[in-house]
Amino acid sequence: MQDQLIFVVSPPRAGSTLLQRMLGAHEAIFTHPEPHLITPLAHLGYHDRVDAAPYDHINAAEAIRSFVAELPGGEADYLDGLRAYADIMYGRMLAGAQKERPALSRFLDKTPAYALVLPFLAELYPHAKYVVLTRHPLAVFSSYANSFYAGDWQAAHAFNPVVERYVPAMARFLEERPAPLVQVRYEEVVADPEGQLERVFAYLGLENDPDAVNYQKTEMKEGMGDPIGVQKHSRPKAGGEHKWAEELAADPAKRALAERMIAQLTDADLAAWGYDRDSLWAPLAEAGEGKAPKQTLNKYTMQRRVMMALRKGVHATEGGENAVRRLRYYCDVILRDRL
Repeated sequence: MQDQLIFVVSPPRAGSTLLQRMLGAHEAIFTHPEPHLITPLAHLGYHDRVDAAPYDHINAAEAIRSFVAELPGGEADYLDGLRAYADIMYGRMLAGAQKERPALSRFLDKTPAYALVLPFLAELYPHAKYVVLTRHPLAVFSSYANSFYAGDWQAAHAFNPVVERYVPAMARFLEERPAPLVQVRYEEVVADPEGQLERVFAYLGLENDPDAVNYQKTEMKEGMGDPIGVQKHSRPKAGGEHKWAEELAADPAKRALAERMIAQLTDADLAAWGYDRDSLWAPLAEAGEGKAPKQTLNKYTMQRRVMMALRKGVHATEGGENAVRRLRYYCDVILRDRL
């Protein structure tokens, strides 16, 4: 599968679903909503440790290390085994799709969590194609807080410090380039979608498809992901790239938190994303008095807010096996993130 795989690497709320939909509109590319195949493999204990599991993960990690040490090829054999699993999963999904769309030849995986296990992913698939999507870090966090935490930056940051986690991890990947990659910026994608897609298709070795900007022409199965904005339009829409600046101008407490977040980033990290400290803050000087953004409400954001309500101990459910299973799922997610 090495030559058939495309990974879109991005933080959450950076426009990755939009880019995924446009790339997936190409006749040769099949994509599926966030399969999360790689993150469990990365946390089996040999490469990245796991903090909690429903089994003795400490003993398991030690046992795996001991076992791998005795393999004839050591870590290379271990990676071959993991790759065989992922190859079958990706390959058979692609083969099934090819029955209806014979021109398909690539599988695109867009799972933001992969950005936090990039060293492992690059070892597993060093010859896959990587499309690295960056966006203004504070625009990312503003979208994250307003989409899932009703604009509460403090609660969002306490739950997941997205900027401090994703920016350095992706910057290291961009600087070291352990695998083939092309970097695209969200702001340039919405300003010139045809031009940016042409550049990405050329990197992928595919014929350009200017009509791929009309991403609604190709249906995609609903599933994991954050389809908050892509369903409202049929192609990228510019405007609103600096809403975060208006939000910070209207709220000194949010601005103070934003300043603390950015202070944790190195100049090299910012440069890898395409910013220096002056250019990063420039939109704030033009924001005027600012205003609070409108809250996004749809099925996806409501599910996330239910999770937050449950996390605060406010929960209720109707009877029935499905309701109990769903409640248990939410609690599992909450406990996972808290641990």
